[in-house]
Amino acid sequence: MRNNSKDNSSPLRGERGGLRVGILGAAGYTGGELIRLLLNHPQADIVFANSESNAGNLLSDVHEGLYAETDMRFTAEMPFDKVDVVFFCFGHGKSEQFLKEHSIPANVKIIDLAQDFRIKGDHDYVYGLPEIHRKSIAKAQHLANPGCFATAIQLALLPAASMGIIKDNVSINGITGSTGAGQKPTFSGHFSWRNDNLSTYKLLTHQHLHEVCQSLNEVRCADAPMIGSPIDETGDNKQVNLNFIPYRGPFARGIFVTAVVETERSLDEITKGYQDFYEGAAFTHVMTDHDLDLKQVVNTNKCLLHLDKVGNQLVVISCIDNLLKGAVGQAVQNMNIMFGIDETAGLRLKPSAF
Repeated sequence: MRNNSKDNSSPLRGERGGLRVGILGAAGYTGGELIRLLLNHPQADIVFANSESNAGNLLSDVHEGLYAETDMRFTAEMPFDKVDVVFFCFGHGKSEQFLKEHSIPANVKIIDLAQDFRIKGDHDYVYGLPEIHRKSIAKAQHLANPGCFATAIQLALLPAASMGIIKDNVSINGITGSTGAGQKPTFSGHFSWRNDNLSTYKLLTHQHLHEVCQSLNEVRCADAPMIGSPIDETGDNKQVNLNFIPYRGPFARGIFVTAVVETERSLDEITKGYQDFYEGAAFTHVMTDHDLDLKQVVNTNKCLLHLDKVGNQLVVISCIDNLLKGAVGQAVQNMNIMFGIDETAGLRLKPSAF
């Protein structure tokens, strides 16, 4: 490690006096960003970064941005008995299968970045959206980290749901950077295709809608209609839908979401409701003084929101970095809450504004 200073206030005792961390699937985009954050976290020590295909290679051989930051190497080993928390940076569907084939000590906390346990069911995973689940996160042994689009959309609409504003279908557009597709090469991720280009995908059927609706229905007013999506089959003819169109953007990272909600309430009242809802939130902020752009959030764990209204159409803009607040930044935020550490530790990051 580059930083060998001790912090005697840490709740656990790794090499630097902090949390002992293991990372599975450490060679992908989320693994690399997680390593970058944890190397600079004041109370975390990376014990192992697992990647069977890269075992023995320096972390910086794969994540070249870590050159001169660490001399750690990837390992095929998974010494779970030597860590306090393990991050799953797997592709979707692999976490559940991994747990069927491997045993992790009961005292080791798990933070899963895949979608395997985000929907409530026959498991004990807490859905890790700090803005509404802080108390549950603080007690969690196993945590399902929210998806990137899901985070941006939920934070855009949760206050509206809690105020009973969502009474009709909501139109949502969202554009994401190429890193959202993962590190494995794909045709639509190729630079020559993505550059100077724009395309839609998963029209109205994006998988993140399930977790979005789950959270919105948790906070919605009792007299407001159920919130669903075109892929839900609730049988409720009073259900209102989230009609979401995702876009692939010609940039590497960031998510820019716009949601349109019909309401007669005044912009001042709605803005006050949003500010009250996120009062005390460490990274989610309602901006009223100027418009938003992606560069205000890229390389940060922030979600910035902006509200506007034309007639009865409320427009909510939500911006995040898909790899940070939409993935590993939020995962580290959740780790901090789970272990009683300052929520912002390791996440005081300057945006790449120019």
